[in-house]
Amino acid sequence: MGAGLADVTINLIEGFKLNCIVFGVTLLFSLPLGLGLALCSMSRYRAVRVVSKTFVWIVRGTPLLLQIIVVFFVPGLLLNVSPPERMDAAVIAFVINYTAYFSEVYRGGIESIPKGQYEAGQVLGMTKSQIFFKVILLQVVKRIIPPMSNEIITLVKDTALMRVIANKEIIMFAQQYISGQAIIWPLFYSGVFFLLFCGVLTLLFGAAERRLGYFRA
Repeated sequence: MGAGLADVTINLIEGFKLNCIVFGVTLLFSLPLGLGLALCSMSRYRAVRVVSKTFVWIVRGTPLLLQIIVVFFVPGLLLNVSPPERMDAAVIAFVINYTAYFSEVYRGGIESIPKGQYEAGQVLGMTKSQIFFKVILLQVVKRIIPPMSNEIITLVKDTALMRVIANKEIIMFAQQYISGQAIIWPLFYSGVFFLLFCGVLTLLFGAAERRLGYFRA
């Protein structure tokens, strides 16, 4: 039992590395892209707002699982080009999906700031960019930490969906034990990795929220 546990643990860690890579790369790209998309959704130009909000509506209204399949198979089926690498397809789909979700979190946070904050900055002679980055942004960060933490924790669990295009993430490794050795406990054991990872993230977000507590009235 001990040797079996050690063997399973090593294999699941190997699979979970892929989950962590997709998680990290998705955050790296989707957090700044989400902010840019949020600003486009609030643009003074109607065409920019319509395109941005339509994109968000489509992405949020369709399953991430379907988006992964589309990104991987559509280039070859419709454009007659080589499909992307499985890992690349997963990352692209996750970045597109979470950019849309993060943009709505950013937009809600920005729009929740009273207009008086902007007016006060203008009275002090600050430019629009100075007002946004020096006055508004930190307040927005404080307000969006709870919803953003929910989305990021969901991202951790969603990385398991990339197995639909045969990316060997942790759940796929665990399922191989069911078919190969007729044992199911590794599948439940894989959940421990997600629980621990999400637990650490919860503690980090809680600490960040307390650190920004000076924005409270």
